[in-house]
Amino acid sequence: MSTATQSNQFKTVNQVPPSTPDSKWKALRWWSMLAIGMSQLMVVLDATIMNVALPSAQIDLGFSDTLRPWVITAYALAFGGLLLLGGRIADLMGRKQIFLIGLVGFAVASALGGAAPTFGVLLAARVLQGIFAALLAPAALSLLTTTFTDPAERGKAFGIYGALAGAGGAVGLLLGGVLTEFMTWRWTLYVNIAFAAVAFIVGVIAIAPTVRERGVKLDVPGAVFATLGFFALVFGFTNAEEHGFSSSSTWGFLAAGVVLLMVFVMIQRKGKSPLLPLHIVVHRDRGASMLAIFVAGAVIFGVNLYLVYYLQIVLGFTPLQTGLAVLPLCLGIMISAMLSTSVLMSKLGAKVLVPAGMSVSAIGSVLLMLAKADSSYALHVAVPMFIVAVGLGAIISSALSVGTLGVDRHHAGAASAAVNASQQLGGSIGLAVLNTLVAGATITAVGSGEGQLESLVSGYQQAYLVCAALLVVGAMVTALMYRSREHTAVTSSEAAVHM
Repeated sequence: MSTATQSNQFKTVNQVPPSTPDSKWKALRWWSMLAIGMSQLMVVLDATIMNVALPSAQIDLGFSDTLRPWVITAYALAFGGLLLLGGRIADLMGRKQIFLIGLVGFAVASALGGAAPTFGVLLAARVLQGIFAALLAPAALSLLTTTFTDPAERGKAFGIYGALAGAGGAVGLLLGGVLTEFMTWRWTLYVNIAFAAVAFIVGVIAIAPTVRERGVKLDVPGAVFATLGFFALVFGFTNAEEHGFSSSSTWGFLAAGVVLLMVFVMIQRKGKSPLLPLHIVVHRDRGASMLAIFVAGAVIFGVNLYLVYYLQIVLGFTPLQTGLAVLPLCLGIMISAMLSTSVLMSKLGAKVLVPAGMSVSAIGSVLLMLAKADSSYALHVAVPMFIVAVGLGAIISSALSVGTLGVDRHHAGAASAAVNASQQLGGSIGLAVLNTLVAGATITAVGSGEGQLESLVSGYQQAYLVCAALLVVGAMVTALMYRSREHTAVTSSEAAVHM
């Protein structure tokens, strides 16, 4: 063989890129999206999946009406209160490791809840679910942020993630209705074992290993004050549903929550290894995104709850019919989220897309107010519901993407936790305020001589009006806060370099 031929063969061999660990994980990145997406869906749908099943669980376990809301609240309190701590633990201990631990823990807690012989065991299981969800959710979002750094792929990935984050509540209602109708309420918890098992197997295989940061300590004082502060706020607003805002137990917890969070901010300003580096929050685009997700969380929780009440109490739908009836909400969010981040985001940017989404959802909320006690589902519920969903899909997917954009990988968990906390706080606080206002509007309607169903509808209309007002204010504020599309594009390029 001639020297020239050997030389050409040598060049040809060296032109073939070698198989490296990085190329292996890159080839599996969309499989990792499956694990991340399933975990996010599981965490979000568990906030609502038991809503439809609660009456059956109450009969089976024999607990009172006053205890019933705590099955939902216990999960929300543990989840929202521990999110910042969970995000920082993911940064310090390794995101993949914490993601897998969160999946196993969530599955075990779900099995415990499904087999619960008493209300106390069920409540403890819901708290455990919230604790492991607080580990799982920020780890999942930070893995997504560090895995998909190419702008085009990032748009698709966050479109999928945003669709699941936004539609998860409605999917929970649908799944809860189906499982309650054809099986038992216990399967609304057992179903998580299947979700977690698939996500765990795929995650072990497809998610790239992550390493623990060396020489960095956990901010214990910050974790304590953040957890207690969020707990006090959520508990205070939840307490207002039953006792009103004038109750000392309500404003006392709210005041304590504000003070505790102020101390937390002071600790973060002076700490060497803060739980939530403040530069993450004060950044204009990320701050606007967290505000947008807060508003979207309040609207999603409110619309989900009062649509379920309207469908079941006013229109007389069964749990299964109710689950199927919220399909327009699921489809609208999913279609809009995918379209927004994969097509519209690069052309319009969050400065246009998020306020536009809020405006569209506000229109849908106003249209929902037109539904009466004798209205038809198709015209007065399905169409406005779909319009609300289209706007929410644009808000959530765009804000999630920008809210974690440009964050150093060492702080990806903290940023992801802050974004998740925005949605949880928005949902918890928004729902508590809406419930208080709805109760007042319903009592007023009864006092004016309206019938029982008409009075309930008047209360629901008040909720939709508040949602519309919140969305309009959010649209104006985020339009001012977000920077132009060109600034976001620069941040995206910088992120791709540092990830």
